[in-house]
Amino acid sequence: MAWVILIVSGILEAVWATALGKTEGFTKLWPSVIFGAALVASMGGLAWAMRDISTGTAYAVWVGIGASLTVAYAMITGDEAVSLVKMLLILGLVGCVVGLKLVGHE
Repeated sequence: MAWVILIVSGILEAVWATALGKTEGFTKLWPSVIFGAALVASMGGLAWAMRDISTGTAYAVWVGIGASLTVAYAMITGDEAVSLVKMLLILGLVGCVVGLKLVGHE
């Protein structure tokens, strides 16, 4: 269950990171509300998962999921240019996250 919570928390990290970029310095209400709610839920889930998963592994997986999804979403929506190199780097990051799960002893 800790891994499911960690994955959902990583997805929520991408949500709050994307929303933060849309707040325009916290001057836009709904992106700010989404940022705050996703941030609290993401951090809460990360903290909960760390009860069963080591800090280093949990944090690396959380960041990897969030970073990968944030960049992928930005490329899909056109906010970021798409390139083969970026796509390969994202795949490498995902591979590292999966590797951490596979070698973890939790």
